[in-house]
Amino acid sequence: MKRLFYFLIPTIAFSLILFNAFFGHLIFLSDSQHVINKYSVYVHLLSEWNSESKNIIFEVTNSWYKSDKPNANHIFNAESKDYNENQLQKINGKSYVELKHEFSDCQEEWQPMLYRKAVDNIRHEIEYVQGKQLSQNPDVSVYADIENKNYDNFKQQSKIKNGYIQFFPICTSKNITSYDYSIKTDNPDLGFDVYFVSSPIQREYFTNSSFDYYEESGCFGQNKQSYSGTCKNITKDSGLLVILPDELVPWTSKVIVNLYEN
Repeated sequence: MKRLFYFLIPTIAFSLILFNAFFGHLIFLSDSQHVINKYSVYVHLLSEWNSESKNIIFEVTNSWYKSDKPNANHIFNAESKDYNENQLQKINGKSYVELKHEFSDCQEEWQPMLYRKAVDNIRHEIEYVQGKQLSQNPDVSVYADIENKNYDNFKQQSKIKNGYIQFFPICTSKNITSYDYSIKTDNPDLGFDVYFVSSPIQREYFTNSSFDYYEESGCFGQNKQSYSGTCKNITKDSGLLVILPDELVPWTSKVIVNLYEN
């Protein structure tokens, strides 16, 4: 009898896990009004960079309000060309390889699954107790405002002119909206700059006088290692620009980015 019991328990557990993997989103659908897209951007810098062969990993969570249009398509198309995209690109005349993984490009119109949300909530609570997370709301991440102490902001502005620049688009069904955001890096040797901009073209303009960003308080941060803010009255083509100096020491630097429409 005991042998049968020991056999049945693992079998039932495995069956539940497998069933949940295939059908969990149909059973445990949450009543959240936000769409959540969690995606990653992997960047490998090539020989033109001082940080040759170094890597940057961006872990991004973008949350936005579901469209209230009655005919909106709520089914995500995983065949989208941007969902898993690998490209050789250039910025400031320097080459890099960029891989986007599970990037929905604002297509994903389903609500987060409760079992996944539960895991995220537990992680959030642990970070809150540890002091790494300032928000008690599990849906919104808030990090401390931590300046880079390795060098001053004047030197930072000189360094980032030749740095790596990444654009993260917002998602919204509105023409004008507001976004909470937070960002931190595990690289202790340098600071990042972050700006809310009106369009991805500002990435190309960053190194010249045409660069333009939202200058209101809360819409940008300079020479930070951790930062949170709220940017209001931004247009639907806007996004977050993150810049790192071309002085990466570890083989891999990780940057966590959270975007939340409010």
